[in-house]
Amino acid sequence: MAVLDYLPKHIFSTRGWGLLAAGVLALLLAQVMGRRDLLTLAVLLILLPLVALLGVRILKPGFQVYREFNPSTVETSATTTVRLAVARTGAGAGVVIMEEKLPPRFGESPAFRFPARSAVGGTSRYEYHLRSGKRGQFTIGPVTAEFSDPFGLSLQRHSIDDGDTLTVTPAAVELPMTGLAGARGNDGVTATRIRANPSDDDVMTREYRHGDPMRRVHWAATARHGELMVRQEESVTTPEATIILDQRYTAFHNGLNSVFSGAHGDSGQELVTSDTFEWAVTAAMSISAHLAERNYVLRFLDAQGDPAFLHSPSAPEPESEDFNGTAGLQSVAESLAAIQLSGSHHVRRDSGRKESDRRDGDRRDSDSDGDKRENRDTRENPLAPENDPRAFDDRLIDKLSAHRLRGPLLAILGKVTLQEARSLSQAAAFGANAFAIVITDHPEAADDALEALRLGGWRAIAVKATTSLAAAWVSFDEGDAAVSTAAADVRRGAGVDR
Repeated sequence: MAVLDYLPKHIFSTRGWGLLAAGVLALLLAQVMGRRDLLTLAVLLILLPLVALLGVRILKPGFQVYREFNPSTVETSATTTVRLAVARTGAGAGVVIMEEKLPPRFGESPAFRFPARSAVGGTSRYEYHLRSGKRGQFTIGPVTAEFSDPFGLSLQRHSIDDGDTLTVTPAAVELPMTGLAGARGNDGVTATRIRANPSDDDVMTREYRHGDPMRRVHWAATARHGELMVRQEESVTTPEATIILDQRYTAFHNGLNSVFSGAHGDSGQELVTSDTFEWAVTAAMSISAHLAERNYVLRFLDAQGDPAFLHSPSAPEPESEDFNGTAGLQSVAESLAAIQLSGSHHVRRDSGRKESDRRDGDRRDSDSDGDKRENRDTRENPLAPENDPRAFDDRLIDKLSAHRLRGPLLAILGKVTLQEARSLSQAAAFGANAFAIVITDHPEAADDALEALRLGGWRAIAVKATTSLAAAWVSFDEGDAAVSTAAADVRRGAGVDR
């Protein structure tokens, strides 16, 4: 038996290996003793397990598997219930041990007995729970079953379905109320009126027209004008928020081993991401949920002006830019589930002066030396991203200008160069308000870029991946001076979760 323990169990059972061993022994004895009956027995003992092996390989039992996730998509750290229904579609009998194959992050794969003791109508039902601490798309399944021949000599494990994809979306962080979008109604809509002259009454009223209901008569204005006046109808428009989500590898890679995360899709490929990009994804999800609750139409673009989810494998509609209502927010969540860094993976690593020395020297330069300072920002900082000629260029600016002043602009950025910040700064003119968050491991290196954005009209801060998102969000409501103070506090370590 000690020898049998070292033999593979997925080909023959212990009984099958025993018969093969007995057959080989009988064959040797037949040769030594010259006994034909032993030769016949040896052939029988050897052929029986081989025929059984061929049978379980060719005659595969038929099964049908139905798998359901509840909820169908789940947030990180939340639990989803997996319900399995397994039914036999072909001839066969006996008990089969089945196993649901899971990615390693979900722990041990559940095993179950078919048919179940509570099977109804030939269908066995099973239930278990899954939870993932990271976003992504994960293949759940397939269900595998180990089958044997009627004599229990050979074993074969078959996959009886292809598995299904579970989408784990980033969980939104609840954001505090702010004056982000300016004055509007509680339902998030903006009222606009035709203003004929500067008086309050004329702004709110117009002359009576046949068919106007009497309840809309404005009596004070009627007495003032000497004719019937009614309250003017309001044109209600839904506000729009444009979110620029930076996804460039060079903007979020810190020059170290920062790429991680779980598998997505059928290939088991890892997401290309980092701590700073995960902060950006959480921010995008949280801001989307915050604004969607206030009836905003969400518009997502990337740094090149393309639809932000164009390259996300989990996006239901990759080419879509606009998202509205509950369905739109769900689409945003699913699109963010497997979004990852893209573009060039080259980061400058040239040695140079310390960043603090560079900033001190740059501050002594005159305004006429701004271009030289911009060049040194990329050349001398070993962690600076290489300029992307397509980032924040005319294509993005044209997209933003087409939606001029329809609502706030929000830019969620990685490391940006001074040139890129200057290119983006002009976009502030196209939003009712403009807010930028720069996520970087070195917030002190973003001073020049933040200054360029603020000169263009953006409210901009730099944060680390450990900064509280709620604290960063509140800082936008404290005015430009307070934002500058908040950025300084972040650099000193204030508001950082430890």
